[in-house]
Amino acid sequence: MEEPKTDGRIFASSLLILMAVVVPLAIWPERGGELLDAAYGFITARFGVVYLWAGVAVLVFVLWLALGRYGNVKLGAEGSSPRFSTFSWVSMLFCAGVATGILYWGTIEWAAYFESPPYGVEPRSVQAAEWASAYGIFHWGFTGWAFYALPALAIGYAYYVRGIPFLRVSASCASLLGKQGRGPVGQMMDVLFMIGLLGATGTSLGFGAPMIAAGVSLLLGVEESFALKLMVMALCTALFSISVYLGLEKGIKRLSDINIIMTKAILVYVLVAGPTIFILKMATNSFGFMVVNYVRMSTWTDPLTESGFVEDWTIFYWAWWIAVGPFMGIFVARISEGRTIRQIVLGMLGFGTLGSAVYYAILGNYALYLELNDLLPVTRIVAEQGEPAAIVRVIASLPFGTALLAVFCVASLVFLATTYDSASYTLASSTTREMHGDQEPARWLRLFWAIALGGLPIALMRIGGLEPLRTASLVVSLPLLFVFVAMAVSLTKSLREDVGAESSG
Repeated sequence: MEEPKTDGRIFASSLLILMAVVVPLAIWPERGGELLDAAYGFITARFGVVYLWAGVAVLVFVLWLALGRYGNVKLGAEGSSPRFSTFSWVSMLFCAGVATGILYWGTIEWAAYFESPPYGVEPRSVQAAEWASAYGIFHWGFTGWAFYALPALAIGYAYYVRGIPFLRVSASCASLLGKQGRGPVGQMMDVLFMIGLLGATGTSLGFGAPMIAAGVSLLLGVEESFALKLMVMALCTALFSISVYLGLEKGIKRLSDINIIMTKAILVYVLVAGPTIFILKMATNSFGFMVVNYVRMSTWTDPLTESGFVEDWTIFYWAWWIAVGPFMGIFVARISEGRTIRQIVLGMLGFGTLGSAVYYAILGNYALYLELNDLLPVTRIVAEQGEPAAIVRVIASLPFGTALLAVFCVASLVFLATTYDSASYTLASSTTREMHGDQEPARWLRLFWAIALGGLPIALMRIGGLEPLRTASLVVSLPLLFVFVAMAVSLTKSLREDVGAESSG
């Protein structure tokens, strides 16, 4: 099958605007960082409550779609079946959606809440431990995956049902925007998505590379240096470049399947070799605790004490999910042909939340056990040496810890690669003129974005510009809120026109 042609106008304008954002941050990282921090502080202070209401609204909306009369609408032709098995579909969407962050924060996020708990709870108390074990599951739970599901449905419906041959954010709003969707308004939507994606992948690197480097440093007894981080990123870039070059079936699918199998093996080992009863009891308690307090956690604005907890964590996370949402929407739409709206929503919310919760329940509660029983001073290591050092020490504390840490580092590397190959594929799809059926973006284009995504964060990390780039992606989340509204309105309009008020069967 002939490769689809690249849209030179979109490709060039996207590249120019992205460089216009990144180059100033690279040249003036401190000044750029100050301006972005000020912008993000202003956004969270003035619009923080908007993010909380957006979280509630998007969750209600996608559940309404899934459980209502449009639930059986299929993204694809009548009689078409899913392109990928459920296992491979879940593996790809989960690996793309959580990246190395789930290994990083799943192990250590509780420590921040344990030391500085919400709701005025006494630090390091029993109550603080309960909130600490539950809040990470909340932040990586139903609301976050709903922010992924909405773009996936809007883009997938436009592509598979309406026949719009573009896997772009602007295409999801075609029913609402009309001709403007291919004009400046649509281009701005697509560029905002790309800036958010660039910052998102940069942040995954910022979490993943130091953690892997810390593990390699402990394993080999070498100094943790920039050169070591560079080697980690070079290996990761080579891995995901090969994967994205091979395409969905031969590359991304296989790498995601391998990753899920590896991380499942790690989780099972930690559960069996660690304090099994404590982990199971704490996991059960934490999930129930989160479900019972879900409404409170979703709407808590901290208006009386203004401790900064909501801004630093919940609003930050919601802004993060929004910034990454369009990327996940394009990728999940591409792998979801033949699935119904109900299958996509319930699959993403169910498997995504459950999968994330398992990582927090096993890795996080094992680390919490070490802290509570004075077996390893996790919070002190975080304060003195940083989170990556604490994570690798937690993993190394298990029986046969050296071997497990080696596997953990490899799994983290593969996790990082699965996010980058998905991101490269998505960027290539967005800069392709037209795609039909099983067509994939040109190989050179997929490889170009893979190298760009690998090389650019390396340069930024060298000069200290990675944190401003992450903040930039979150600042972009504010205008993307309006894009999410446009997606919801456009999708609803299309469904009413195509399906009507009657049940779809």
